[in-house]
Amino acid sequence: MIVHFIRGPFGRAPRALLAGLALLALPAMSHAARQAPDDEPRRVRITERDVEESNREVASAYGALVAMWKDEFAARGATFRAPRIAAYRGSALTACGPMPPSNAVYCMNNNTIYFDEIFLAAQSRITGDALGSDGDMASVGIIAHEMGHSVALQMGRMGRDSYTTEAIADCFAGAFTKHSAREGLLEDGDTEEAFFAMAAAADPELRPTGNARRDWRNEMRLARARHGTREQRQANFRLGLERGVDGCLVNRFAA
Repeated sequence: MIVHFIRGPFGRAPRALLAGLALLALPAMSHAARQAPDDEPRRVRITERDVEESNREVASAYGALVAMWKDEFAARGATFRAPRIAAYRGSALTACGPMPPSNAVYCMNNNTIYFDEIFLAAQSRITGDALGSDGDMASVGIIAHEMGHSVALQMGRMGRDSYTTEAIADCFAGAFTKHSAREGLLEDGDTEEAFFAMAAAADPELRPTGNARRDWRNEMRLARARHGTREQRQANFRLGLERGVDGCLVNRFAA
């Protein structure tokens, strides 16, 4: 089966749901990775094999994430309650309400990461097509970010607003990458994939519509679901990459 997928922003998250996207990277960043992807939707073709490969990467990353965070909590005299992970297609009814298509979210109501498996496979394909690689770090990073929400909740580090909530999840994803690099789990090309996909997941740049009321509503909606600019998301991720978990815990993530 071939599925057509158009890249777009995340759907709106129901209450008690934390939505976001993050990626994994190494300290270096190539010229290609610095080029911010355009804001126009991209259409890619996804096969069942693409989805299967993406799901294998997700399963591997999930195992590594759980192992890392269990060790991290144990070192702090605590116990990490690993979130479940659940794939769906198109839409799903969850403990946090209806789950929209093309999304990946953490539901705090039942400590579960939900992800549209076609969406994750498409993110890898978009990144890979742009950089001439397998693009797998795009989907891996999404899961790392969503687990970061569960970590933050259990550590009592929920943000005071959308931006700070997403920023610490980005930072925790960076801390996981630092751990993965030390364990020899990263491949050549992961850096470029990560920074490209991180830029693609940044907040959209709002353009005036000519209607003041509509522009105001758009600004309010974005303010309630801010994740950060391209520069902010990469900086927050890099903090965790360079300074690890402790660096994420002491930072206030001012917008």
